[in-house]
Amino acid sequence: MFRRLLDFIAPRSCVVCGRRLGVSDDILCPSCVLHLPRTDFHQSPVDNPMARLFWGIIPVERVAAYTYYAPGSELARVVYELKYHDRPDIGVALGRMMATEMQTAGFFDGIDLLVPVPLAPRRERQRGYNQSRQIAVGVSEVSGLPIGDCAVRRTVFKGSQTELSRWDRQENVEDVFRLRDADSLRGRHVLLVDDIVTTGATVTACARELLKADGVRVSLLAFGYSKT
Repeated sequence: MFRRLLDFIAPRSCVVCGRRLGVSDDILCPSCVLHLPRTDFHQSPVDNPMARLFWGIIPVERVAAYTYYAPGSELARVVYELKYHDRPDIGVALGRMMATEMQTAGFFDGIDLLVPVPLAPRRERQRGYNQSRQIAVGVSEVSGLPIGDCAVRRTVFKGSQTELSRWDRQENVEDVFRLRDADSLRGRHVLLVDDIVTTGATVTACARELLKADGVRVSLLAFGYSKT
């Protein structure tokens, strides 16, 4: 009743198309949810286009992204709202949506801990939250997996990756992550969570720090995978 009353007073709209949302809808209308460009990578988490980014670079157990992502697309509006318009609720909703569909294929089986890719402290203060952690919160709500906020930290922000080439992206994230609590990771299977993966430079740099802990195994999950 309260939700219905709130929707009557302040109607919510779909982040993608702007249509009015129903009481049971979250951030997207049913039509936009249906037409999301899903990758289905979680059905083949060992061998898929995103997983191949890391072959011969870092050892990863399984890799998946929920959707294909293209800058300037309608879906990009969702990520833009999440990152730049003070909408942390979008990240949580996306995380729940991803996890609900992926858990039926057993993607989270054997995972011990969710680790969101951290932002530099100054960057997080400016934004007010870490969008990757918000996604991890949604995944945690569905999967029941804990979030390891203290496992790794980002020491500095060298600038956005958006306009950089593949090689510049790698240099931009070199030596920016530091392992904080190796004991909490020892012998555990960690799922590293990010918002968008393009070249894989950021998650590679972060995963390398996690892999310094004894016996740790790493898998990767992102909301979007950009083929550009």
